Amino acid sequence: MRFVALLLTAGLAACATVPPAAWEPRLRGDAVVLLGEVHDNGDQHRLRLAVLRRAFAAGWRPAIAMEQFDREHQADIERARRERPADAQHVIDLAAPAAQGGAGSGWTWDFYRPYVALALQYDVPLLAANLANADTTKIARGGVAAVFDRAAIDELGLGRPIDGAWQAAQEHEIDAGHCRALPREVWPRMARAQFARDAVMARVVAGHADRGVVLLAGNGHVRRDLGVPRWLAVDPARVLAVAFLEVDDDATPIDAFDAVVRTAVAERSDPCAGFKRR
Repeated sequence: MRFVALLLTAGLAACATVPPAAWEPRLRGDAVVLLGEVHDNGDQHRLRLAVLRRAFAAGWRPAIAMEQFDREHQADIERARRERPADAQHVIDLAAPAAQGGAGSGWTWDFYRPYVALALQYDVPLLAANLANADTTKIARGGVAAVFDRAAIDELGLGRPIDGAWQAAQEHEIDAGHCRALPREVWPRMARAQFARDAVMARVVAGHADRGVVLLAGNGHVRRDLGVPRWLAVDPARVLAVAFLEVDDDATPIDAFDAVVRTAVAERSDPCAGFKRR
């Protein structure tokens, strides 16, 4: 059963007092739960972390898959856990080499460290779910065969045709996400890379679905119409896709999710400023 739940929060103070949402009882057993985010919105991270802490306290023990770790660093996660089983920062240091703020680090690790700590606290699998930017660049330029062999392409489902509506919708998101500054001929190549990224995340999630799994990723990745669910080889009835959207977001279709949580808008500089300068 699909439904949309709207939860409005005025900001940081409200995060601590918001009651459990109607969809939270589904976080149990072998559920496959995709929790979206606006990456730089601290309120959303606090709300989402509270949801997971309640679910773990109630006895759920899913694997935690994170977009913030690239797939080739899974061995680094396991090594860090062996070396210092309770040290979330050690996991980040080893498995996200740019995490100390170097060029291209990308993620605000203060937001994500508590999720790593949750996995360590309850001793559940912590999964590197993402396709590295270097690989998506290769795919955008040379196709999926630039990264994957035939067996991997078949396993991921990347050899199947993409229907026109899906392709057009993904290209629209690529255009909008880059402030409508990219030339049209680039859209299909970047969409191809996005399909590959979602397929890789879906494969990681499906590999741990028997025990239950939660994916932490951007809202675009958890959309049922475009993202990971389109690639996920799991009974759709077991999947719960939840978006965490800001209150001024009227572009993301809420019917692409099973539930929607609304939060205040995070303070940030104009994300399109760099494109405008160019």
